[in-house]
Amino acid sequence: MEYIVPQFIERESKIFGPFTFKQFIFIGIAGGISIFIYFTIKSFALFLISAIILMGGALAMAFFKRGGFTLPKLIQNFFVFLTKPKIYLWGKKTIPPKIYSKKEEPKEEGEEESVLKIAEKSRLRNLYTLLETKGK
Repeated sequence: MEYIVPQFIERESKIFGPFTFKQFIFIGIAGGISIFIYFTIKSFALFLISAIILMGGALAMAFFKRGGFTLPKLIQNFFVFLTKPKIYLWGKKTIPPKIYSKKEEPKEEGEEESVLKIAEKSRLRNLYTLLETKGK
């Protein structure tokens, strides 16, 4: 039996024209507040300045993304960071150490211990010189 797998499930669907529901709410609330300010404030210049600030903020909230996060999510993360405690304490766990004992095997009479051969000088210096002089 075949199942249809939905595509682009991380992308929000467009509900109001080219806007998602969240984008429409941000822009709609800013537009509504701007209209309210237009009818309550007598000065057109003051209305224009406040409307530009409100709509600019709403457009930033609706469309701005940084590092895959939207601006409301970044603001939320900022306030969560400010309110959470920043003291991290490390507590050592008291686990008893494991003790391993080495069992020695009896040696045969004719068998000698093997002695490791250690080079007198490291060949690393010679290799470094060879590489730096390009084999000359």
